[in-house]
Amino acid sequence: MIEVGQKAPAFGLYDTEKNKVSLSDLAGKKVLLLFFPLAFTSVCTTELCSVRDNISAYNNLNTSVFGISVDSPQTLKKFKEDQHLNFELLSDFNKDASNAYDAIYQTFSLEMKGVSKRAAFVIDRNGILRYREVLASAGEIPNFIAVKNALELIA
Repeated sequence: MIEVGQKAPAFGLYDTEKNKVSLSDLAGKKVLLLFFPLAFTSVCTTELCSVRDNISAYNNLNTSVFGISVDSPQTLKKFKEDQHLNFELLSDFNKDASNAYDAIYQTFSLEMKGVSKRAAFVIDRNGILRYREVLASAGEIPNFIAVKNALELIA
């Protein structure tokens, strides 16, 4: 399990436009990774729409926000369009990032295997993990006050 203060695990995931996004491409930027179980589900929609509605707070903190799930890029594209999300969604279809960040259910609802847990990770400009929250229950939402506080502490 990765801990605050450690180097964040590298990843290379495809966005909704089929562009590969790597953590190394984001060097020099503050990053917020929001893992979520499944597109089009009620809590995921509530969480990501809350981020959408408050994106100016993240922009003011010079933070790149990414939602990550095991859904396909095509599913995430439709979800992003339907919800008018104003930040990138990344497909972790192969579950590499979810496993690397220890944010994965071995068995989720309806016996689905390998679904991302709801989690929030703040990564500083040097690729160091500054905040980690992995929720036990998919019905919970990350503590966005703590997330913003962690982002504010990064120079």
